[in-house]
Amino acid sequence: MSKKKQRHDNIMRVLSVNPTTRVNALAGELGVSAETVRRDLSELDRTGQLNRTYGGAVLNKTIEPALSERSKLHIKARETIAQLAVEHIGEANSLFIGAGATLLHFARVLKEIDRKITILTPAFSIATELSHNPLLEIIFLPGVFEPREGMVVGGETLNFITKFRTQIAVVGASGVDHLGISEFLPNAAQIYTAMINNAIETLVLADSSKFGIRSLQETTPLKHNLCLITEISPDQSMSQAISDSGAKLLFPQMNKFP
Repeated sequence: MSKKKQRHDNIMRVLSVNPTTRVNALAGELGVSAETVRRDLSELDRTGQLNRTYGGAVLNKTIEPALSERSKLHIKARETIAQLAVEHIGEANSLFIGAGATLLHFARVLKEIDRKITILTPAFSIATELSHNPLLEIIFLPGVFEPREGMVVGGETLNFITKFRTQIAVVGASGVDHLGISEFLPNAAQIYTAMINNAIETLVLADSSKFGIRSLQETTPLKHNLCLITEISPDQSMSQAISDSGAKLLFPQMNKFP
């Protein structure tokens, strides 16, 4: 990886954690001159990954980093969400599981379960993680591999999903707002929507960095058989929208987690 690509990745990482970071702070973080940071920000702005502002930049919220980059962010929140989600599945014996960084954390907790579950997933990393438990029957969906998300997509995948009916669909999200759940990649969104439509209940696992974001394509509106699992409570307006839709909201008590 070139030094420039490393700087660009580090800039995106820093802005994901602190969206208001200024040029001088970025320069100090990266150990380069402010002028180098300005050039990097201008290049990232031209490629649509962020928007330049006076003295700094903000992430373009319609662009989502690749899975390999997202996996390094919000680890504690995702671990918390994963544990809550596994507790919430109860005695369900069939699951659709989507792709993404939070879902991989979910798989790492789920693989320790000591009972039989049939799991259908389009995500290679999740199928591999769960395969370590012989009690879990893993059905890896057919389709065309999408390297950005590490999952299969396409018509064959969609057709295969319609042949099954699971008790729960467990999916992630690029965005969560008062209108519903959305996903940046349209071909991935189609897969998640099909899973949701062929499951009795849906668990959406999303950390608070996704709140208030409306990504490219909706996967599902907020509805009565959906439960949003996150690490902290959304703001009052979003909490009210979730309640009004009949959807459920699950998050830990704040004093249990540092």
